[in-house]
Amino acid sequence: MSIFAEMAKHGHEQIHFFQHRSTGLKAIVALHDTTMGPALGGCRMRPYESEEEALFDVLRLSRGMTYKCGVVDVDNGGGKAVLIGDPDTAKSPELFRVFGRFVEGLGGRFYTGTDMGTTPQDFVHSQRESSRFVGLPEEYGGSGNTAVPTALGVVEAIKATAKWLFGDADLGGKRFAVQGVGKVGALVVQHLVEEGAAVYVSDVHRPNVDRVAERVPAEQFLGAIAPEEIYDLEVDMFVPCALGAILNDRTIERLRCRAVVGSANNQLLDVQRHGAMLRERDILYAPDYLANAGGLIQVADELKGAVPERVYAKTKGIYGMLLQVYALAAEQQIPTSIAADRLVEERIDRVKELKNVRV
Repeated sequence: MSIFAEMAKHGHEQIHFFQHRSTGLKAIVALHDTTMGPALGGCRMRPYESEEEALFDVLRLSRGMTYKCGVVDVDNGGGKAVLIGDPDTAKSPELFRVFGRFVEGLGGRFYTGTDMGTTPQDFVHSQRESSRFVGLPEEYGGSGNTAVPTALGVVEAIKATAKWLFGDADLGGKRFAVQGVGKVGALVVQHLVEEGAAVYVSDVHRPNVDRVAERVPAEQFLGAIAPEEIYDLEVDMFVPCALGAILNDRTIERLRCRAVVGSANNQLLDVQRHGAMLRERDILYAPDYLANAGGLIQVADELKGAVPERVYAKTKGIYGMLLQVYALAAEQQIPTSIAADRLVEERIDRVKELKNVRV
């Protein structure tokens, strides 16, 4: 991978590499676009198979954060951090304190918090070294669990999609295939069941499936599905809540659903090509960075002084914003992924113009 070519291709401003020998920390922070304000994005921890895979992930994720911040109109740009290591064995308080010192060294250009493989408690240690961490536990001055607004936003996106497809946002009797039932996916399932829907669930971590299955009424639980088979189910909507890049040449042709709406980041392996493939198959796609923006709304609000009612109202607004995206895509005969990007790019251009005003 040519790092500078990749940065130029996607418009990244900076990439930072950090390591610390005694704690084993290996971290990459990517800042994509700070037109709207300081970069904001979570910190993911995974046992990446290679440094190139980690770099690919952080570049994609940071770009997605720019668009997520833009689509919900918060005063932040896009950034992301990845830690290379097994979250089950490689964590230590000292590692997260060192990471905190590195983040503080960026001088306020980047704010971060929990993501896949990390927890709010991890960053309690980081907070001892830096004030640039968000989504901390409430007892440590944070706004609490970001999975809660994330899941709420996904369900609002599901309701908007149902309204667009079926003329009614009622989810009663609808069938969903939920891929990944961890922190967010399990809450999405809970909401769907409360709305009267029926669910299939799948997760590579079997205990997650077992926990969810125990809580879903038998008449609404359609089954626990092997991870590789989740794409083949005949359902109203496929709900990806695990890893990204799962919508690709191999999987899209297998889908038997009317729509894809989920919380996973960067679901399309190639935004343009795979967004077009979904449109050709008449499968409605809810752009992931809008559907899953609830958590971002909460942590961005935390930077201004958390107001739960404001977070709730703005997260509920995902419903109307997604209907706007669907309407633009239909009007211009383009994939929904491209329609959402255009709305964000127009907003960023307007912010650039207003920031030229000198007072």
